[in-house]
This record gives sequence, C-alpha cells and structure tokens, in this order.
Amino acid sequence: MPPSFAAPLVIRFGAFGDMVLLTPLLRLLHRRYGQACRVLGSGDWLAPLFAGHPDVRAILKLSSRKRPYWLDASQRHLVSLLRAQPPGPVYVCDDYSIDKIRWLLQRARIPRDHCVFANPDCMLRGGEHWVDRWRRLGAMTPAAFASAPPADALQTPNAPCLVVQRADRADLHEWLRARTFDDAPLLLLQPGNKRTLKRGRAGQLGDDKQWPLVNWTGLIHAVLARQPDLKIVLCGAPPEAALLRQIADGAHSERVLAAGDELPLRRLLALCEHAAAMISIDTGPAQAAAALGCPLVVLYGAQPPTLWLPRSPAGSPVVALGGLPERNRVDQITLDEVASAWQALPLRRPAPNLSVMAS
Repeated sequence: MPPSFAAPLVIRFGAFGDMVLLTPLLRLLHRRYGQACRVLGSGDWLAPLFAGHPDVRAILKLSSRKRPYWLDASQRHLVSLLRAQPPGPVYVCDDYSIDKIRWLLQRARIPRDHCVFANPDCMLRGGEHWVDRWRRLGAMTPAAFASAPPADALQTPNAPCLVVQRADRADLHEWLRARTFDDAPLLLLQPGNKRTLKRGRAGQLGDDKQWPLVNWTGLIHAVLARQPDLKIVLCGAPPEAALLRQIADGAHSERVLAAGDELPLRRLLALCEHAAAMISIDTGPAQAAAALGCPLVVLYGAQPPTLWLPRSPAGSPVVALGGLPERNRVDQITLDEVASAWQALPLRRPAPNLSVMAS
C-alpha cells in the first residue's frame, strides 16, 4: 500500500561541500519515513552530485530565492509540484531566507505542523560538527508525524556517503588512458575554492584559503622526488583552469596534469574514489574525497576544523592543518608542514583496473 504522504522534503541552499555533509541526514530520514528524500537546493551540480544516490528520490531546484514570486518561474514551478502531492515531512536545513522559505511552503499548502526548521529550533552548537547538527535535526519530528520511528531506534551514519556508478568509472578509465595517467597511483591536489577566482582573479584580498603558488609547485617537487611512481592531477572547476595550468607549468613535469576544464562532477567523484590520496584547501571536493574513502590532508584558513573536518564512512585518514584558534589563514601553513603531513599519510592501495570495474 503506497504511503499516504509525500517523501521527506529536505531544503538546503548550500554549496557543494554543504550538500555532501547533508547526506547522513538524508539516510536518517529515509529510514524514519520509509521513502528516499526530495532535496530542494540551487545549482546545476545538484542533480549530478546525487545521481544514483539511494537516499535521494528527486532533486528540486530554485533559480533564485530573492526575486519576487511572479517574476521567477522556478518558484512557481516548485509550488505547483508541491501542491500536486499530499504534504510530507519537511526539514528546512537553511539558516537564511527563512521568511521566503516559509512563504513558499505556505503557498504550496504545506501545514506548519509538517515542518521542522533548523533555524531557530536546531542551531549549531559551539564546537559542533555540521553532520552532528543535521543528525540532531533528523531526530526531531514534525507534529503531524509523531508516529514516525524515533531516530535513536535506528542505526544512523555519522559520515557522508556518495555514490559512484559503473558508467562514471568507465568514463574515468577512458579519460586517464587518453592522457597516459592510468598506469600510476594518483595524488589529487585541490588548490582553489569558490572564492579563489571570484571575478576571474586569483589571490584576492580577504581570501583566507589561498596558499601561495610557489608552495604548490614546491609541494609537487617534494612529492615527485619522494614517490617516483606517482602522478599528480590538479583538480578544480573550469574558472580555475588557468590557475592550475600555471601551477603545472611551474612544476615542469610530465607527471603533472592540470585538469580544471576536464572534470565534470561525475568524473571528479570517480577520480576521488580511485585516487591514492588528496591534498586540498578546505572546500567541497575535500568533503567528496573523504566520503569516497580517499586519504586526505586539508588546509584550513579562518574556519575551525572541528566544524568542517571531512568524515569518511570507510575510516580513511583525514589530517587537518591550520584553522582557528591557532591560525586564521592558509598562507600561515608552511610547505614543510604540508610535505610532512603528506609523507605520514597512509596511501590508498591501487584499486582494481578501472576497465574491469566498469565492465
């Protein structure tokens, strides 16, 4: 007999890493309500990120929360979709635009007693990790669903989970083979973050997550000298491609590939699943790498690692350098510190041949 209510609706207008950290909540709500979740957010990358994810039933997207309702087709489409189903449990995981979110839910005829709001009912506690905040929220129950199984009666994960599909591995295998990077263990480097190239300029004033380019090239030289069988892939989004090429050019090695304009999201996830390790600025791909079991060194600026440290469901190591309270800029982390952390990091053993895994 089909449920008498719609699948849980989880609302979070977050960046890439924020949405990765949301996945333990999605698993918890799936188990509590017996249906995979609908996720409402923004960004064209949302659907690729959750493709094939067992805890995600559908992706809903708003183009803008700020435009007036009658001037934004995505808001009107959302309301129409929500009205077409009997209201289900709603978990609002956003700290901003709360008034607009409430207004849209009311217009979609979702009663207040079907909803739980993280703000103000489940605010982040001092020193609390974001995953643990969302698990607390998932244990809360809208009044209309008081009969739902309590969260403490269920086994709930405390680390994110992402899914890589067979087609993703096949695509990665072909891409690596075309660049002769399929014959060696890979180290991923993620130098950029969403602020690094804002308006197309690297190293803007106020970017506490920028590590000097000379440090990245120095790190590459140290890694290649110590690991003669290793190859390095510089990861990033297309706007970061020029920066990555600059780092690769400074390294002067055929064992280094700048891939900023060659990594659609599904390929990046497959690469994180395949790589021996990653060294990254505190940013979304680091969260994805840990979720896919990739050993990791993360460089922090003005954020405390206690809030954002990537978690691995496989128990793969995650090493944090920098961050509050000791330091508030990534450029305060020395090259020697990063090189030492890398040398002590246990690398993941090579996976089976990708062509076999993809077949």
